[in-house]
Amino acid sequence: MFTRLPDWGYKYIEQSPHPRINPFYKHPLFSKECENEYRKALKETGVEISFFIVVYRWSGPTEEQRRFAVTNWKKIVQITVNMGARVINTELSGDPNQAEICNGMWFRSMDELLPLFEKEGIRVEIQSHPYGFCELNDETVDMVKSYRSDNLGYVYSSPHGFFYDKGKGDVNNLLEYARDVLSHVLFADTYNQEKDCRYILNPPQLNARGKSDAVVHQHLAMGKGEVDFDGILTHCTKWTFPQDAA
Repeated sequence: MFTRLPDWGYKYIEQSPHPRINPFYKHPLFSKECENEYRKALKETGVEISFFIVVYRWSGPTEEQRRFAVTNWKKIVQITVNMGARVINTELSGDPNQAEICNGMWFRSMDELLPLFEKEGIRVEIQSHPYGFCELNDETVDMVKSYRSDNLGYVYSSPHGFFYDKGKGDVNNLLEYARDVLSHVLFADTYNQEKDCRYILNPPQLNARGKSDAVVHQHLAMGKGEVDFDGILTHCTKWTFPQDAA
């Protein structure tokens, strides 16, 4: 599965969505055969799992979708703990055209799931994502902060940064606002999707919010787009975190 990782200097691997383990939106799987294969590879390479990535419809927009997602969450927490990881990276999900109902659904799901995260010692790291019900940095940070829990963190994803402040890309303000709950930064480059006429979709109705809307963004190699990586690195490396001072 990942036998060359130690040769490249990596000690940890993320478990991205995988059809045999943690598929997008669907119930987790992970058969005994798959788990045995995975554990064998971990043992042989000395690599450990840093975190799982999951995307579920825990913000609906329908109650049926939300209930299914909560069930999925409970199962993936079991799998994560069993595999020795303590972090799950996720997205708000939902529908930007139904932001109000999705917001309520997300809080309903979080009220149900947070006690489980805290009981199992899992830290869930949340990012807003293009076409999620909330795409803004500050609003998502406020949602995470509202629970006042050490088991919730915020993910800053640099290729989504132009969505976070509607095209400004002001990484210093974005990161400073998230500082108290920021637990993870993802690096990839992108272009500012807000620039006039940069992306034109056909037929024309795809360019407006509505039932047929579309959202375009990229994950490019660093230096190939317009993200201010110097600002991100300078801003983050000047901080002193409690664990660093201990």
